[in-house]
Amino acid sequence: MAVLRLIFNIAWFVLGGFVMGLAWWVAGLLCYISIIGIPFGRACFVIGEMTFWPFGQDHMNRQSLTGREDIGTGAFGTLGNIIWFLLFGIWLAIGHITHALACFVTIIGIPFGIQHLKLAILSLTPIGQTVVAKA
Repeated sequence: MAVLRLIFNIAWFVLGGFVMGLAWWVAGLLCYISIIGIPFGRACFVIGEMTFWPFGQDHMNRQSLTGREDIGTGAFGTLGNIIWFLLFGIWLAIGHITHALACFVTIIGIPFGIQHLKLAILSLTPIGQTVVAKA
């Protein structure tokens, strides 16, 4: 399975994952301009890395993983997700959905389109989420 995952990740990177990963990192750099945006920027770089190599990784709610609430999974996280959605989330989601539609044109592109849709959902509300490796 590791070889297949590597092949899919390399194909993903060459066929569009690089572009969306850079979009996440650009959003992260823009967030780092203000002190308030640093937590958003950190999340952008983590998710951007996942966007470069998505096969074998998934995202989940941090509260479900740890069993306890933190600042990102509580009321501040909800407020942060609303601000994120308005500034960056909608645009990253549109980029992922556009790439997904292009991937769904061919049968071979369907797994790539599914990954783009997974990342589009994550791009709408990334605060309080964490990236985990699939078993």
